[in-house]
Amino acid sequence: QLQLVESGGGLVQPGGSLRLSCAASGGTVDAYTIGWFRQAPGKEREGVSYISTSGKSTNYADPVKGRFTISRDSAKNTVYLQMNSLQPEDTAVYYCAHEDYTGGYYWGLFFNSWGPGTQVTVSS
Repeated sequence: QLQLVESGGGLVQPGGSLRLSCAASGGTVDAYTIGWFRQAPGKEREGVSYISTSGKSTNYADPVKGRFTISRDSAKNTVYLQMNSLQPEDTAVYYCAHEDYTGGYYWGLFFNSWGPGTQVTVSS
């Protein structure tokens, strides 16, 4: 069973950048569609982006289009989320998860095996 652990969060000023990592073990990220999600205090978890098994298909939520980029490094068995032009509304705990037969339903897919999350805080 693929297990995922997020890292790379932190405190950044508005307009700054961060790169989040989603490191996999127990399997290969190439075999799964991997998604990034976030949950802000008092809000429901929302889908941010996903990358397909082939890496040819990606999708982004409207609030992050043009600012965030998802990518996969097969050699490192890791999926990244490059976040640029960060704004205070991007503040949230960010999670990654892989496509599964059950779990949270986003973009017409189920995602499961959520990592522990990494906190991103955008503030001056």
